[in-house]
Amino acid sequence: MFHCFTNRRMEILEDFLKDFMKEYNHRDSFWKRIAQYFGIIGHSVPPLDVFLVKVMEKSLQSKNGHLDLFVRFLHGLSVESSQRLLGGLLGQTENSPGTIQRVIYNLKKMNSHKISPDRSINIFQCLMEMKDLSVHQEIQQYLQSENRLEKKLSMIHCSALAYMLQMSVEVLEELDLQKYNTSAEGLLRLIPAVRNCRKARLSDCWLSESHCEVVASALKSNPSHLTELILSHNNLQDSGLEILFAGLESPNCKLQKLSLWDCSFSAISRASLVSALKSNPSHLRELDLSFSSLQDPGVEMLSAFLESPDCKLQSLNLWSCSLSATSCSYLVSALKSNPSHMRYLNLSNNNLQDSGVETLCAFLQSPACKLETLRLAKCGLSEISCESLSSALKSNPSHLRELNLGFNDLQDPGVKKLCAFLESPDCKLETLRLTKCSLVDLHRASLVPALKSNPSHLRELNLRYNNLQDPGVEQLCEYLKSPDCKLQTLSLRNCSLSEISCSYLVSALKSNPSHLRELDLSDNNLQDSGLKQLSDLVQSPDYALNNLR
Repeated sequence: MFHCFTNRRMEILEDFLKDFMKEYNHRDSFWKRIAQYFGIIGHSVPPLDVFLVKVMEKSLQSKNGHLDLFVRFLHGLSVESSQRLLGGLLGQTENSPGTIQRVIYNLKKMNSHKISPDRSINIFQCLMEMKDLSVHQEIQQYLQSENRLEKKLSMIHCSALAYMLQMSVEVLEELDLQKYNTSAEGLLRLIPAVRNCRKARLSDCWLSESHCEVVASALKSNPSHLTELILSHNNLQDSGLEILFAGLESPNCKLQKLSLWDCSFSAISRASLVSALKSNPSHLRELDLSFSSLQDPGVEMLSAFLESPDCKLQSLNLWSCSLSATSCSYLVSALKSNPSHMRYLNLSNNNLQDSGVETLCAFLQSPACKLETLRLAKCGLSEISCESLSSALKSNPSHLRELNLGFNDLQDPGVKKLCAFLESPDCKLETLRLTKCSLVDLHRASLVPALKSNPSHLRELNLRYNNLQDPGVEQLCEYLKSPDCKLQTLSLRNCSLSEISCSYLVSALKSNPSHLRELDLSDNNLQDSGLKQLSDLVQSPDYALNNLR
């Protein structure tokens, strides 16, 4: 090809570029058409640098990379040292320093939008063929730098970095696209490095089908290093998800954590995902499908995977998946048949209502249930759910460490029923979140007596957005003063408090100074005098408190 161009051999050139120039008048001579295509006025033959740009553009459009080696070889021939080696075989050549510099400049600035990131790497490899090592050296310096975010990476830098990481004998621990200072297109050029890393965080970066193909190839490779894959906030659509799921079902895939948060699932995608998971179930430990419009039919399909004897899933996040109480029936049926592995279940922001939680309790009270975290925030629950949960958890209380019932209208009577579980000697709860649960009187809700009767395990208490007022904090401080209280984080944001509450808290912390580290009192009318009392405790080495908001 290089010989044909430098010696004006039209037939081969015309065949190679025919798809690019079919819009031009076929009655014109080839050189006139090629001049028009290259944007050259008149009948001049295009210079070498322009010709190589167009050849590169053609190669970038290849899906399988069949022109990659050819284009690299072509660029290598333009270098004077290569031409000397070949002697007179190439005929007349054009190798002025100005032309070579324009070729290098064009490669560094080449736009590969909507092109496979694997093809983009070939741009960097063409630079290497031309003996231009500047980009390679800059990336080596970048990898040795301690302040990488300060360095703005160009697109060609990202292609070079992806290639070098991919080819490294050392497997990269984590590829997090948010930790690279570059453009949106630059981030996409980094994706081939996923083939040589253990954890890939590719969130919110507009992945296309070609990018999904790269990720799928990483899952299929032998060996596959990838154990964690985060693809949140990408509109992958059915076509991209289908490609990805083909990678999941590969026997080489050893993925342990998969997040498809907000990835727009259709009925077709849901079926494909479950099929892939069922075909290769034994490695996956964490699955996050939040904001995926899974709906009840999707959970029904997913349950077929959960009840598989080979399923070892420990964490399932279905936050905001448009679920109803029906989904709880599917989940309970699956989890009761294979209950011993699940440790984390998040069903928050779904309209489960009391009937759904009542169904879920059949799993919670199972002796084989080892659940440690249960999140049911904003599920349309009432006092009835508290009674169901309390009864179930009292019968099997020793495993649960975190309970989130925030943004449910539980009210004081509901929390009072929950306290039957909290005061159980076998309750080992470490985190309790009751954000915006319409709590008013902690004494009437029996929360303080329950916590005082079993104080030693709780580490975090969240009571934000409840109208507790100063009397509520006064009651709570009875618990904080207890020598067995080990609470480390307390949130009382927007609880209608005044500076009097600060005095109660200071008194409690002086009685038991060694544990509380974080205290959130924001959005309360505390006044400067109240805050100063607490700020003095933060400054004192005698108190554990170090984070006051």
